[in-house]
Amino acid sequence: MRLCPYAQRTRIMLAHKKIPYETVNINLKEKPEWFLEKTPLGMVPVLEHDGKIVYESAICNEYLEDIHKQNGVTPTDPYRRARDKMLLEMNSKFTTAYYKALQGLKGEDANSLIEAVHASLVPLEKAIGERGNFYGGDKPSMLDFLLYPHYERIEGIRTGFHADFMPMDKLPKLNAWVSRMQTVPAVKETMFDAHTHIDFYKSYGSGKTDYDIGLQ
Repeated sequence: MRLCPYAQRTRIMLAHKKIPYETVNINLKEKPEWFLEKTPLGMVPVLEHDGKIVYESAICNEYLEDIHKQNGVTPTDPYRRARDKMLLEMNSKFTTAYYKALQGLKGEDANSLIEAVHASLVPLEKAIGERGNFYGGDKPSMLDFLLYPHYERIEGIRTGFHADFMPMDKLPKLNAWVSRMQTVPAVKETMFDAHTHIDFYKSYGSGKTDYDIGLQ
């Protein structure tokens, strides 16, 4: 799935490490049998390396960090690593609120769902304010790469659906972080523009998801 934010996490890591790879896009509504044989969860991303299968984005990224030591992005301090994992877990509240709001944009509860997204982002706003330009401090870390993809999609939701999941006046530090992340070479190499995300989410909302948007 080209537009999957979880797959993008691992594509960013591959780009950062300058690891050559082949992409096989999967239609998540019509998963081929060979794919399901490789991953019991049936989700992307999946890495196949030297006949070994690794799945789940955070685990894939950790695996790449372990086997390719160049351009390391994981903190060496155990407590810092633990804090990053706790913040990643905190981010799951945002992604849950994000998908609920996305599915309910045309409903009567749209405003309250969007407000729930705002509330879920407050801890992330506070954390980036304490850490610096990136969650890794002066430069992006593994946590930055794992967090970023969902935030890339917010501009498309803002302009295409007139729903502001991350208002500048309430969450200025997060907005600034997204802008900085979009200057990072590995992110620039893997990102899609807002119009592509808009087209994808429109197809998603229609019930006829186009998993190959942008390939034609």
